[in-house]
Amino acid sequence: MIQRIATDIFRREGIRRDVVTVITQVLVDRDDPDFADPSKPVGSFYDAEQYARLRVEKPHWKIKEIEKGRFRRVVPSPRPLDILERDAISGLAERGAVVIACGGGGVPVAWERGELVGVEAVIDKDRASSLLATQIRAHKLIIVTSVDQVAIRYHKPDEKWLDSMSLAQAHEYLAAGEFPPGSMGPKIESAIDFIEQGGEACIITSTEQVARAVAGQAGTHILASWAPRLLAFPQPQS
Repeated sequence: MIQRIATDIFRREGIRRDVVTVITQVLVDRDDPDFADPSKPVGSFYDAEQYARLRVEKPHWKIKEIEKGRFRRVVPSPRPLDILERDAISGLAERGAVVIACGGGGVPVAWERGELVGVEAVIDKDRASSLLATQIRAHKLIIVTSVDQVAIRYHKPDEKWLDSMSLAQAHEYLAAGEFPPGSMGPKIESAIDFIEQGGEACIITSTEQVARAVAGQAGTHILASWAPRLLAFPQPQS
């Protein structure tokens, strides 16, 4: 769908660029601790009554309490170790193609007795994207989510939206529990990984604000060190 829509937009706008989708295999470790203690929430939220019923109806499911009184099914989400098609993706990008990769987090695979086999898991899309961005030496990583900016003390009376964060601040807020594992946590971890591996910046924002965020006018910009000259947020009227 993304490839088709992008191709149609390019045709209408007179943009001569190819759009290519690469089915992406992502290497994981069979001994990753997440296989023993799954962490990736999938599907709907359930209340306590639904949770009790599901324990009987679907005993093979692993279900955790994500928020007080709200439960979700969880599945293994091992950390991605390598994007097997990274060289092909890099080559296509260098030739000017728009490359769609790591769809759904990529296809998880592992080496077993010298053979590459599929693995029952769901790889976090942000972590896979961060690894791919690092491997193809991208300058910036943009993570699109449902909110315009990252917040600390989210949904609390003293909630604060952040225009920017240094790498040190991102580490500090993450350690303090500001970004839960089931929501903003993996995005911040992915941003940290990307910058620590040489990326210039990571931007987290919503679909609607991507263009303004790239121009430095929206989103949360995570930088190796805080550099306000890189940002151009409108100043409040006096």
